[in-house]
Amino acid sequence: MDLRLLQVFKAVVECGGLSAAELELNIGTSTVSRHIKDLETRLGLVLCRRGRAGFAVTAEGQRVYDETLRLLAAVDGFRASVDDIHDRMGGALHIALFDKTASNPRSRIHAAIADFVALAPDVKLHLHVGSIQAIERGVMDGSFAVGVIPAHRASASLRYDPLFGETMYLYCGAAHELFDADHATLDWPALRRRDDFAGLGYHSPNMELAHAERLPRKATAFEQEAIATLILSGRFVGFLPDHYAESFVRRGQMQAVAPEQLHYTCDFVSVLRRSPQPPRAALAFHQALLAAHAAAPG
Repeated sequence: MDLRLLQVFKAVVECGGLSAAELELNIGTSTVSRHIKDLETRLGLVLCRRGRAGFAVTAEGQRVYDETLRLLAAVDGFRASVDDIHDRMGGALHIALFDKTASNPRSRIHAAIADFVALAPDVKLHLHVGSIQAIERGVMDGSFAVGVIPAHRASASLRYDPLFGETMYLYCGAAHELFDADHATLDWPALRRRDDFAGLGYHSPNMELAHAERLPRKATAFEQEAIATLILSGRFVGFLPDHYAESFVRRGQMQAVAPEQLHYTCDFVSVLRRSPQPPRAALAFHQALLAAHAAAPG
């Protein structure tokens, strides 16, 4: 019963309210409210505020939510271990991806998913998108079974296997002074002297490049979508994957700046924890990723 109450609370937090969680849980709002009240009584804590002012998670509720994620991940791990004993694959498998991988023609994650579903039809897949650090932390603590991230500094607790690559170019928006301008004199030292670079605010190939080339960051973003929005404002330049920027370029909203010089490559890897050994389903999905990308043309 306690696990059920925690699962209800998790859904309420992630849906942003009791009414919104009604559809996700397939139970009435009054029942959702009663479950949350029962959980608060059991824990002796107020987990969320609800009323005319709207829904909000309390500080104590946020801590309980974080611990709930860890507990439910451990429960999934227990179920996976039991399945391993029975030599079967079932339960839930949580996979975490770095953002904007679907538009990369070199990515074969979709093919790996198709192969895995054919191999393990009883496994329920959950796909998440997150930052590099969030994905690595999740793989370490068991919240995620497998991650796909850009390669950067490696953790000794994790195993990294290469999958595919992408090319990052510097882009400006249509309203920027560099759009349709002569880029012949633009190089890394010239970019270093500018005051309009937008970069990622966490450790990543983007940040490593900015540090290596001593690029002063005028604006900070925490995902590719945010970088694109800053570029579209016409006030900033920033690096984006060429496959993601392609639609903006086609519509005349962006343009690559000195693409022959101002670019870098990024390699994506599959991430597994080293210990304890991942469950059988996680290993099978990891192998499906490796096989799909090994078979990719080029």
